[in-house]
Amino acid sequence: MYSVRRARLALGRASAQRLYSTTPPPRTRTRRPIRTILFLTSAISGGALLGLYSDARSCPTPPFKLAESTPRPEHDISPPLSALLRTYLVYGLTTCETIVDHAPVILDTLLKVPFIGTVVESVVRRTFFAHFVGGETARAAYPLLSALRNQNKGALFAYSVEVDEHEASGEHHIDTGSDSGKTSKQPVHKRIVEEMLRSIDVAADFEDEVGTRQVAGRRTWVAIKLTALLPNADALRNLSLHLTRTRHALNPPIPYPGTPESSDLSILHSRIPERSPLTSQDVEDLKELYHDLNRICARAKDRSVRIILDAEHSWYQPAIDAFGHALMERFNKLSNRRGRTGIFASGLRSAQAEELQPIVYVTYQAYLRRTPNHLTRSLALARQNNYALGVKLVRGAYHPHELAAYSAAASSGSIAISPDPYPPVHSSKVDTDACYNECATLLVRTIADDVKSSAGRPPRIGVLFGTHNWMSSELILGELVKNGLAHEDTASTDGIHKGTVMVPSEVAERLTFGQLYGMSDSLTNYLVGRIKSTTPCIIKYVPYGALVEVMPYISRRAIENKSVLGNGGAVRERKEAARLIWKRVFGGVGL
Repeated sequence: MYSVRRARLALGRASAQRLYSTTPPPRTRTRRPIRTILFLTSAISGGALLGLYSDARSCPTPPFKLAESTPRPEHDISPPLSALLRTYLVYGLTTCETIVDHAPVILDTLLKVPFIGTVVESVVRRTFFAHFVGGETARAAYPLLSALRNQNKGALFAYSVEVDEHEASGEHHIDTGSDSGKTSKQPVHKRIVEEMLRSIDVAADFEDEVGTRQVAGRRTWVAIKLTALLPNADALRNLSLHLTRTRHALNPPIPYPGTPESSDLSILHSRIPERSPLTSQDVEDLKELYHDLNRICARAKDRSVRIILDAEHSWYQPAIDAFGHALMERFNKLSNRRGRTGIFASGLRSAQAEELQPIVYVTYQAYLRRTPNHLTRSLALARQNNYALGVKLVRGAYHPHELAAYSAAASSGSIAISPDPYPPVHSSKVDTDACYNECATLLVRTIADDVKSSAGRPPRIGVLFGTHNWMSSELILGELVKNGLAHEDTASTDGIHKGTVMVPSEVAERLTFGQLYGMSDSLTNYLVGRIKSTTPCIIKYVPYGALVEVMPYISRRAIENKSVLGNGGAVRERKEAARLIWKRVFGGVGL
């Protein structure tokens, strides 16, 4: 009876405490947020895992694989798990077209917001920057260059700073430090010229350090973009318009933007005709550009580094072609003498540079309707003027811009200057693919003719096949075998599993494959495993620059992924990363 009374009193006191206490019971209230957080975390993790599994399961099978008997590369070329996770995140974001199309505006806006801008910059640095850019400086990219070389890959260096309209006006200056420690004001385009020279030295120093002191096998090259080397890019457009109006008519005609002539740059030393779109300031700027290009190419020749002139929009191409062929005619000039050796050779560097050919390459875009005829004319022009032709063959990355510019040509002040009744680009990817393969076949045949008739002289042709297309890559390898330039150790029995292609050194010096850094790594690794040669036959296009400077490049690269990789290309990259992640973590269970 007494114990019952005590229990009732205790129960009453507890009820009173709950009634009048201002402090909530700790245990029952604190469990709810924890449970909610745990539930949300589990839901998000489960959803991400389910998405990863779904992507891994639906990853398309590559059209070609290495046969089981094909020797694998000596060094492990599989990326670490952290890189795969970054790839999955980056391509997961780039598959959202709304984000991609508005990426430049979104990034520009967010980066200007206090605190948020710092967070966004940190995220971009660890994702898109790390994925597509080699480093903030040329020297900072050294570890990447070494990693690529250990995987039997070369690199095409590119200082990817894009000059905005403010800077292109020539009014913008920056402070740069000189060797004396003093700062001096320098126009931005002049700083880029100096950076080009510095990147050539870094590329050459790297090759020297890895032991490639002979000319053959040097696979760190440098790309340059002409619009970045001028105070005002309109000078290139005006020169292109001038050339379009004054070049000799050809029969049959070559579609816009035409093909270069040896006399294209004579306007730089002549009186400007009446009604010419060129101004006296344009001519002065173009003269200065040509002087700077000669400095860059002279340094490259002295250090045995190849130079690639990137292609740009079609309204710049007539001028870019003119400069490119003028530079090739000077720096790719072939000596009539063979095997120049002995004590009368003018120094080791000069002898090496004479053997390294071509020094200068220009870019041919297969999506331009002119390209087959333009390439044929370029080969003839090089033979006629006795210089080696350097060709970088790509499909092209500005297709939507070209169509939009041509559609707007009827309005006053349009940047499209084509006089043709059709757009300068093919209307479909199928036509572009066919054009690329046609040009690739022609170039392989040209390489075969050059190798057979070389007799100890430097190459007359050098080709960089820039492609992210499996079918084109396999077609080029097949053409090498067909033309006697390579030997395949094992013929494919099912059309899918491929053996090793042996490429001799004289062919490897004339031919290279290339893909953009951060893109199509599965194709790159397939080619590395398929091709056996004394020097790397595959290079990655490696941009570099400070984060703030290359932000426009990162935005543009996200947009251009749709054109470069084709329809669904970014989705394929994401699913390929998902498959590799799942295989790495779960051993391929469930796939």
